[in-house]
Amino acid sequence: MIKIIPISIILLGSSIVFWRVYSEKILYQPEYKTISKYKSIEIREYDKLKVITTTETLPYQQATNAGFRTLANYIFGNNQNNLSIPMTAPVITTYPNENSVDIAFIINNDYSINELPAPISNNINFQELELGKVAVIKFGLWATSNKIQTMKEKLEHYLNKNSIQYSSNFFVAQYNSPWIIPPFRKNELIVSIK
Repeated sequence: MIKIIPISIILLGSSIVFWRVYSEKILYQPEYKTISKYKSIEIREYDKLKVITTTETLPYQQATNAGFRTLANYIFGNNQNNLSIPMTAPVITTYPNENSVDIAFIINNDYSINELPAPISNNINFQELELGKVAVIKFGLWATSNKIQTMKEKLEHYLNKNSIQYSSNFFVAQYNSPWIIPPFRKNELIVSIK
């Protein structure tokens, strides 16, 4: 009996993790053209992205969590039409800094910005994000400020070594919900290039 309970718990836990990872793979994600790859770095090209954004003046991790809740409330129906809008991936944030962090959800191509319901919160905006050609470095685990800084240094080293000019605006893309365990997490650091 004692052996059956731990095995059941392991199977149940594994099933939940598998379901969460699988369900996130079927979320809408923006399409892009892959131009080149080198290890965990890719050069891509994106069309304009439609996004809903909010800004938080908190430390990075707290800002990300608070901004996610604000935007999730909006798409789950806390808007003037009580309309639910499908979740998408990734959640995009500006690079961690001491002043503020912008958090953005991508809008599925089935919706136009003009058709979206008005937000109840004054802290939600709609805009287009024009990334164009970008350099991306992929990484796992949690997207902490220290991890992001390490990835930025690696990406900058690659770009400088290859004489690729880039903008100063780095974005963090997090593909997973908070309850996905670290080994299954997918993150990217993105910067527009010339």
